[in-house]
Amino acid sequence: MTTTLDFTTFKNVIDNELTTTATTHHGINPATSQPNPEVPVSTQADLNRAVDGARKAFKSWSKTSFAERRATLNAYADAIDANAEVFSKTLTMEQGKSLAQSQAELGMASSWIRGLSAIEIKDTILEETEDRKIIQRHVPMGVAGAIIPWNFPVLLAIGKVASALYTGNAVIVKPSPFTPYTALKLAELGTQFFPPGLFQCLSGDDRLGPMITEHPGIDKISFTGSCATGKRVMADCAKTLKRVTLELGGNDPAIICEDVDIDAVIPQVGILSYLCSSQICMMIKRLYVHEKIYDEFLEKLVAFVKAFKVGDGTEPDVFIGPVQNKMQFEKAKELFSTIKADNLKTALGGSIEDSAGYFIHPTIIDNPPESSRVVQEEPFAPILPVLKWSDDDDVISKANALETGLGSSVWCADFDRATRIADQLQSGSVWVNNHFAVAPGIPFGGHKQSGLGVEWGLSGLLSYCNSQTQWLKRTVSKV
Repeated sequence: MTTTLDFTTFKNVIDNELTTTATTHHGINPATSQPNPEVPVSTQADLNRAVDGARKAFKSWSKTSFAERRATLNAYADAIDANAEVFSKTLTMEQGKSLAQSQAELGMASSWIRGLSAIEIKDTILEETEDRKIIQRHVPMGVAGAIIPWNFPVLLAIGKVASALYTGNAVIVKPSPFTPYTALKLAELGTQFFPPGLFQCLSGDDRLGPMITEHPGIDKISFTGSCATGKRVMADCAKTLKRVTLELGGNDPAIICEDVDIDAVIPQVGILSYLCSSQICMMIKRLYVHEKIYDEFLEKLVAFVKAFKVGDGTEPDVFIGPVQNKMQFEKAKELFSTIKADNLKTALGGSIEDSAGYFIHPTIIDNPPESSRVVQEEPFAPILPVLKWSDDDDVISKANALETGLGSSVWCADFDRATRIADQLQSGSVWVNNHFAVAPGIPFGGHKQSGLGVEWGLSGLLSYCNSQTQWLKRTVSKV
């Protein structure tokens, strides 16, 4: 059934039709600073048409069984796998990550579809007597709006799309203006499997997001992005009391205890601090290393990270590609300027060289003050502060000190001690002796200003549903 997609032209998908707009724009290949192909700039009329189609599609799709939806989604996952090579190349073109990391993201996308649609959602009988039954059901909401960031444009789109469709909703995807290409093709591929209006995708500029969050015909918003934008999304959703899930920024601490096997930990910590050029909300961004092993750990971490190949993601063995866009590149340069201004000590890197693309070589800051911006702010660029600690309670306090709380980890040979520390960390995900472990069946979300609600897992699926309580009485009571 799957036909080859044309990856040279990119159009909106509205009611299973490929459409464009009078005004277009384009993304930039961050490795070369050259323009990518033109994409539509959607209007209010485009969105209204998509919402009308989605509401019509919802009426019939919501009546299908979980088994029917699962079968359709699994067939769609197979089609993604069949087109994974060209999707991966397009993802590297628009996002900048290495081809190997793009291929991994495509593999995760199809796995997430299968994993999410394998979760059972059952009615709960709360009370049952001869005359009365009380049931809690979870019913689809209607139309979901999925607003996608530029760091993981495939996986984060698919996680929302699969969750919305499996629970019986229609979905409209808005990709980032920086990375619209793979999302548009995911929706185009979906036209071969889903009825018109069920899975649509609109490319647009910064005006499209508020149009979606304020639209009265959209019932739920799932947003992944920055804390600041998340607050604006929540305010917009309040106007129509839309349901909303927010997955926002983080500044994840990792606590390294003095009893770890340093040589075993270094490769994991190094990779999980710089994957995707550190442009992942759940990367290690503050590394606390016990003072007893600090010098040896830092020396070996520098040696490991120094070996990362930086370059165009299409080149062999590249691990660190460019930062995704000029806006983020300029933010990184401004943050890097504080290294000199604050008299910070660099163990590796520390400067940004001129290049055709938005390249930043990995940087490690040696024990900066806790108050420095490289510690307090989420950089979303390959710069890592490594800090000394000596007291468990003190490092827990520092790990919890920020207003974000997305993820955190503890690395320790003493499992009881590790779990004692882990139990006190204030974040949506806490890992012991690993970091950034994720799975479609496991809920993921943040504490504090890192978000609201969760995605994935049963809890994530239920966030696309309304709870409905049915009081079912066999007879009418006599007064």
